Amino acid sequence: MNSFDYLEVSVLLSPFTQEGADILIAELSELPFDSFVVEEPCLKCYIQTQDYRPSDVKVVLSGYPFAREFTAVPVQGQNWNKTWEESFQPIVVDGTVTVKAPFNQNVPRTRFNIWIDPQMAFGTGYHHTTFMMMQRMLALESFIRGRSVVDMGCGTAILAILAAKMRARKVFAVDIDAVAAQSAWGNARWNRVGTRIETACGDASLLQMGTYDVLLANIHRNIILQDLPTYVRSLRRGGHLLLSGFYEADVPAIADAATALGLQPEGTSSRESWACIEFSKPANGSPKR
Repeated sequence: MNSFDYLEVSVLLSPFTQEGADILIAELSELPFDSFVVEEPCLKCYIQTQDYRPSDVKVVLSGYPFAREFTAVPVQGQNWNKTWEESFQPIVVDGTVTVKAPFNQNVPRTRFNIWIDPQMAFGTGYHHTTFMMMQRMLALESFIRGRSVVDMGCGTAILAILAAKMRARKVFAVDIDAVAAQSAWGNARWNRVGTRIETACGDASLLQMGTYDVLLANIHRNIILQDLPTYVRSLRRGGHLLLSGFYEADVPAIADAATALGLQPEGTSSRESWACIEFSKPANGSPKR
């Protein structure tokens, strides 16, 4: 890869807030950006030069008055990777799960330890949505053990790896981005759960290959609403669907769509305006719990 095959798109936020940066990350993730770094007062976004379309970025930012302007400059791929390495800190979820990178030193061990190497793929566990998904998975540990799990929009495969470490029988990790799918494959093997995690590059249509006991989708709300019927068809009766990647304000629309498809709400979590919802698919037409 040529060292200048990437662009750094810097978006100025005024006023700057972490919530504003999170909103833009969620929106810009729909474009082919590979990674994001927050450096007040800017959000820095990284994309392959061939995939960059200034008009697409302008359309996304036009709906957010705090996104004042953006510039794009060539950047060496390893420069922004180094920035990520210097800023990344281990994440500990409820004293039970630790997500760490190879350069983190003297990190206390917890019950579930996950090592990741992002390789330009989204998903370090730091984002509130990933954190809440892991919390929900911990509450379902006894259910996940011995069952099949699919992680849609897997990114670095943190959730898939956690499911495998919880002794899921089989895990299917899917991402529409080829770099993410490759990163997921490598991380699964690095964590010694590669024999139980199958990775694939594609969209929700791949779910037609089977049915699953647990379906995880930490994706943008529009994709969730679009693919929800496929999720429901792919979920076994008595199974659980965990959804995140959207804001508290989006919960009613997603909950209404899910219940209209026959799912039963099991609980909602929120963290810094982000939300996570758990649903179950009634067994034999009756509520599971």
